Amino acid sequence: MRNIGEDISHELNKGNFRQRLDQTKAQVLSDPDVRQFIDKHKEDLDQETIDRSISKLYEFVQEKERIRAGKRPKFPNFYPKLIMNFNYIDIEYQATDEFLAAQKEREKKQRVTLLEMPKDLKQASFQNFDLTDPKRQAALEKAIDFVEAMQSKPKQFHQGLYLHGPFGVGKSYLAAAVANHLAEHGFTTTLFHYPTFISEIKSAIKDNRVNQRLKSLQEAQVLMIDDIGAESNSAWVRDEVLGVLLQNRMSQGQATFFTSNFSMQELENHLAHTNQGDSETVKAQRIMERVRYLSEEVTMSGRNRRYSN
Repeated sequence: MRNIGEDISHELNKGNFRQRLDQTKAQVLSDPDVRQFIDKHKEDLDQETIDRSISKLYEFVQEKERIRAGKRPKFPNFYPKLIMNFNYIDIEYQATDEFLAAQKEREKKQRVTLLEMPKDLKQASFQNFDLTDPKRQAALEKAIDFVEAMQSKPKQFHQGLYLHGPFGVGKSYLAAAVANHLAEHGFTTTLFHYPTFISEIKSAIKDNRVNQRLKSLQEAQVLMIDDIGAESNSAWVRDEVLGVLLQNRMSQGQATFFTSNFSMQELENHLAHTNQGDSETVKAQRIMERVRYLSEEVTMSGRNRRYSN
């Protein structure tokens, strides 16, 4: 790409130097944006300053024309703006609205961490939440209330939601929609599939990485535990993984969501019976005290959207 000085030299070498110079200056100074800028700063500009700044004015006009013609500009995704730089006219390149919007969208998505969850959940939104079944309205209203509460009082503890219901009614989708809307307001959320996490955490025992895996979840600003109750329940997982995680969330006052096919009472029954055949009602109740403290139970129902057209 030729620089601006080469462009001007090219124009001037086409023919008579003075004639070409005057012609180029006239074209540049007749540009509406250039005229408007000079008029706005007329108290700070004299002819000598304008003449001294002609190369910058020329660059400004040329870059505008490239952008208008759909050609590759000097700085893609940035547009030129004239500014006063002491007693000299200069150019400041500013990001385009499209570039800023794309950057904002990237930053928003980076605030939502999905672990073993479908990536398309990053597109979930309240606007696209299916309300053809009126039974889903209450769940949506609770979700919106939570986002608004977090936005208005971000330093306070806010109960999350315990979304439960049959397969495919949109529990994970609604939780992800909450995460995405929170991201628009600067909050970070981790949404993870609990049964897969438990399977991985058992493997992490061999490498002494359990605490490391738990720490990342404990420190999440907003945590969403998806499909709790679908895991194979063991006393160690219940007490040393889930119990420790929830106790930490409680003590730190951090918002926590759950999705499950079980109601809270059904989850308590699940947690009371381990895969070793033990029945430990009291320990299950202790876990559920933490779940109930952290979240409000919300029932979701309706048709299975996962396999319907």
